[in-house]
Amino acid sequence: MAKVLYTPQILALAVSLAEFPLTDDLPHQAELRSQSCGSVVRVGLALDDAGHVVRFGLRAQACALGQASAAILAAEIRGQGREGLEGARDDLAAFLAGQRGDPGNWPGIDHLSSALPYPARHGSILLPWRATVAALDLSARTDT
Repeated sequence: MAKVLYTPQILALAVSLAEFPLTDDLPHQAELRSQSCGSVVRVGLALDDAGHVVRFGLRAQACALGQASAAILAAEIRGQGREGLEGARDDLAAFLAGQRGDPGNWPGIDHLSSALPYPARHGSILLPWRATVAALDLSARTDT
């Protein structure tokens, strides 16, 4: 029997995105679109002097899995720097590609395990993580 794709936890996470609104005053913003499914995620963040996230907001036009992934990211992003965010993104990408047995250590990330057998959803799941790193890349260009 196939695993349930949209678990109650996934649906609850997707609804929780309202807690992380994207506002115009977040100085580092990036928007990405998934080539595989058309999902769009725009993130904004503010960083402290050490490059750690102090504020975060996003807008996700994605399936429930993409929204849940964004909520998992948003719930624990405060205090994170580039290394932690890139590591979490890379761990999740390796898991979805079948290159590791778990999705990593980011709190709540294991909720996305139900999507492993659905590669068409993987792009949407990775999108918020990729957009956040893209926003960090833009911040590095504007801070120099």
